[in-house]
Amino acid sequence: MKNNQNWPNLEFSRLKDTLETLHQWIQIVGKIRLKTMPWQNHSWHTTLYITTNGFSTHSIPYQGRAFQIDFDFKIHKLFIRCSNTESLEMELQSRTVVDFYKELFEKLSFLELNVNIHPCPNEIEPAIPFYENTVNKYYDPNEANALWQAMLKTNEVFNQFRSRFIGKASPVHLFWGAFDLAVTRFSGKPAPLHQGGMPNMPLDVMQEAYSQEVSSAGFWPGSKDFPVPIFYSYAYPATSNFAEQKIIPKQAYYSQEMGEFILKYDDVRNSENPEKTLYKFLQTTYEAAANTSNWNRNKLEMKY
Repeated sequence: MKNNQNWPNLEFSRLKDTLETLHQWIQIVGKIRLKTMPWQNHSWHTTLYITTNGFSTHSIPYQGRAFQIDFDFKIHKLFIRCSNTESLEMELQSRTVVDFYKELFEKLSFLELNVNIHPCPNEIEPAIPFYENTVNKYYDPNEANALWQAMLKTNEVFNQFRSRFIGKASPVHLFWGAFDLAVTRFSGKPAPLHQGGMPNMPLDVMQEAYSQEVSSAGFWPGSKDFPVPIFYSYAYPATSNFAEQKIIPKQAYYSQEMGEFILKYDDVRNSENPEKTLYKFLQTTYEAAANTSNWNRNKLEMKY
């Protein structure tokens, strides 16, 4: 019997409009965290995290206080919580990006959280300013909940995978630029200067993010140009034989166009054991990166 009942069905055709609206909203919230958190290497200070109810900035220190912003996909509200005052909330419902942006910053101002962000999205084309975006305005609570549930399941496997590595590793975190949940391992060696290439992303940010040799994996819900939710794994820099390595499960493949191994979400969800299938993909793609790039695995991995 297949054990996929807890992995939600994600059909991109149904998810698309909600995903595009949510992508704008999490960029706004993520930029608030970017502006208020102390800098951390590889832009780790900017990310969001998976919680019991949705996505969160987690606690942000601010002028002797702390605040956090939480998306709740159970009751479909956004909460702004502050250590020294009341909590405020907003409805998560079909509304324009302009409306979301305006109400959020009005509530931040009421709480005397005076944050100024760059009011345009990153890694998105076209980069319509948030205060002008009336295009993205659809929100289906069922689709938003399903996306969160998929990330919740993924987050558990990613954290289990991360625990086996004793070298430098990122947290499991949600990057709002591309809307992907990711975990990254580092070899400890410097990497060649990255050439950039992401839309509306400063080159120096990309170069610092990829300043060290990595094996990185993630979950990405897709886009209009690639309308399939996937798991991915890549190496930077990648050797010429990285793409030729044997990966488990057999449904995984290397995309020359995207420069990474890909495993469709549905292939995980419909497998006999989705957690085991995903873990094997993470492990074998990491091994492909580590072995072809001559990582010192004896120093980087647990012995038991």
